[in-house]
Amino acid sequence: MRNLQEATERICELKGSLVALDAWLPAVVDALPAAAVPRLSASFEAHAEAARTVLLHADLSDVVLAGFEHEVARLRAAVARRAAAAAPAPPVAGGLDELLLATTQVATCLADQVLTRATGFFFRRGGQLFLVSNRHVFSDAASEHFPDRVEIGVHTDARDLTQHAVMGLPLYRGGLSQWREAADTGGLVDVAALEVPAERLPPGALVHAFDATHLHAQGEAVALGDALTVVGFPLGFHDTVHHLAVARSAAMASAYGVRFQQQGCFLTDARTHRGSSGSPVVRRRSANAGAPAALASWQLLGVHSTRMDMRTRDRAEDESLGLNAAWYADVLAALTDERPPPA
Repeated sequence: MRNLQEATERICELKGSLVALDAWLPAVVDALPAAAVPRLSASFEAHAEAARTVLLHADLSDVVLAGFEHEVARLRAAVARRAAAAAPAPPVAGGLDELLLATTQVATCLADQVLTRATGFFFRRGGQLFLVSNRHVFSDAASEHFPDRVEIGVHTDARDLTQHAVMGLPLYRGGLSQWREAADTGGLVDVAALEVPAERLPPGALVHAFDATHLHAQGEAVALGDALTVVGFPLGFHDTVHHLAVARSAAMASAYGVRFQQQGCFLTDARTHRGSSGSPVVRRRSANAGAPAALASWQLLGVHSTRMDMRTRDRAEDESLGLNAAWYADVLAALTDERPPPA
């Protein structure tokens, strides 16, 4: 019994070591300078091939060999994601603001039918790229909205914005939802993130993405009445030739940093419509006002969700409030955190 106990303890120690390595290796890969990524990839492939040769000539079960190949494939994908993240985006034609290329139209689909159209935007965390939109875009029991995939548009030529490809992303795999969602003390947060695998992007994909740096105020306070911008596809309206979203002016309509009605959102004053769900709510940084074509000049404050109104409003006498709920964008730090691989 003692030998069995010692073996069990040793297995547990090895598992703990592997989990620690699983956390450490992606951190090392993400910290590498861009120039070192190709060398890492080549070195990894050479060492993996040497290890494969040793394993094939050893008296080992097929389970061990299958486990080895699975881990090699997973690590190869991690390096590929880092390489994709390190690749500099080409300059955009005509000094176009990259904010428009970080935003995409989202079509929700069930089988061959398009159900709804909304807005999403790209967010990058480490080597992973995510499509961010409202949770109710991906699934909404209240309206019996249950698509099985989404389709998004991606530009494929920095000099010719008419070049555009549509790619599909499954919402379920093996019966399990693939998007990430979150809840807080106020309940379910209406923001969701769906990973966009690098290998699914069309050739020449021109993807600009927010990242964690865009969540920081960088010393600039956000005040009541501040000018904001909501970029999206209201009622599906957009530049259909160049496949670009449109921007609506907005203002901060509630105390920023205070959870409105104890929900993880704030209010904006803007004209919005169906199709704007999932739009990024941004504020131009005054310190970078001289850089009109730089995504770095924008602070990502929130994700537009829905219009607000009063049920008691007299529709004949009173105009709509013109207020909207936007969920705080800092939820993306939790939604896009590194997840352990499935057991």
